[in-house]
Amino acid sequence: MSQYTFVGPITQLLPMVGLPLKGAISDGELPVWESCGILLEGNRIFEIGDYRDLAKKAKDLKAKIVLLESPCVVLPGWIDAHTHICFEGSRARDYADRNSGATYQEIAQRGGGIWDTVTQTRKADQDTLAQGVVRRANTHLLNGVTTIEVKSGYGLDVQEELKMLRAIREADSRTPADLIPTCLAAHIPPRDFPGGASAYLDVLEQELLPVLLRENLSNRIDAFIEKGAFDPKTILPYLKKAKEMGFQLTLHADQFSTGGSEIAVACEALSADHLEASTEKEIQLLAGSSVIAMALPGASLGLGCAFAPARKLLDAGGAVAIASDHNPGSAPMGDLLTQASILGAFEKLSNAEILAGITFRAAAALDKQDRGVLQKGFLGDFIIFSTTHYNEILYHQGSLKPESVWKNGKQVFPINNQ
Repeated sequence: MSQYTFVGPITQLLPMVGLPLKGAISDGELPVWESCGILLEGNRIFEIGDYRDLAKKAKDLKAKIVLLESPCVVLPGWIDAHTHICFEGSRARDYADRNSGATYQEIAQRGGGIWDTVTQTRKADQDTLAQGVVRRANTHLLNGVTTIEVKSGYGLDVQEELKMLRAIREADSRTPADLIPTCLAAHIPPRDFPGGASAYLDVLEQELLPVLLRENLSNRIDAFIEKGAFDPKTILPYLKKAKEMGFQLTLHADQFSTGGSEIAVACEALSADHLEASTEKEIQLLAGSSVIAMALPGASLGLGCAFAPARKLLDAGGAVAIASDHNPGSAPMGDLLTQASILGAFEKLSNAEILAGITFRAAAALDKQDRGVLQKGFLGDFIIFSTTHYNEILYHQGSLKPESVWKNGKQVFPINNQ
């Protein structure tokens, strides 16, 4: 059986190559290839080129032929670089209370919010959590998301955080999507911990982080820098220690108040996520750094607050990625394409900037250098839309779903039983 697969003919293919990591991108800069095909070797892209020329090569290689019979547009698989899809329970009551006028902080103070999910997640066993992750990851996959970052953070105890990260690892073996685990044990100080925030972080540093390395559960550390969570001064020693131990950093920053993005830049984090409260000071700071600015429009929609200043960040020269923040509290929708489309409409982002934000710029936020674009040697992660022009995809704001999804060189949706 040949290890080669040939897919085509493709009406339009957007490889997302040759575009800048930072700054604004006009639609005129977006490369669009027409009448082409993709030749795969195993799980990697072997060649992309003119359909007729590549079809001849595929025949010589005795490749499996996948004929696309109707007009279609192909893009790299979406990358959702910030989710919390490992959890148990619902926070529908929180949503109703917010729409009735209660603030995020007020809901948390009366027993809702993150601690509500912590309580419900602690009651679930590892297999139950893994099943939930697989179910949600597969929904993302059907919507074209082939790589999904998944955070812990609803355990807030060494053993409970380990349970979550083991569940994420288990789920990764049970879904075609790639799950990238991130340890968010520094989500909020646990209410049932006998010491203060600093003492809790000391326990994580001494008892949790070494196990993550030993069991290879995660090489990424996150923290929520915010009032009611961890302030910049308290969290900084923990982040520095994590970095000394070899962990990569990503931070919840500037969601309701500023201070987090400054820590992200100081610690050379891969990304600073949220940024709804960022001012001109933070915009310039992020734009002048290597930190990816991660906009999370799902949280803005769920909380009814302003979007991250994506337009200003791009115009200042920053790198902007877009993620769903899929979580049971502030961002329950979880539809990355819909959220990115809406963010684009409100922030006046070009189609090129939106697509960059959910492909190669999102890959950079995860330090994944083998995906996010379509070119030789990269993973065979791509999605096919039944349409004649790529503009239709964002125009329909998420209602135009992929006709098929390919992950690691194999069609995973619809299921190919041949």
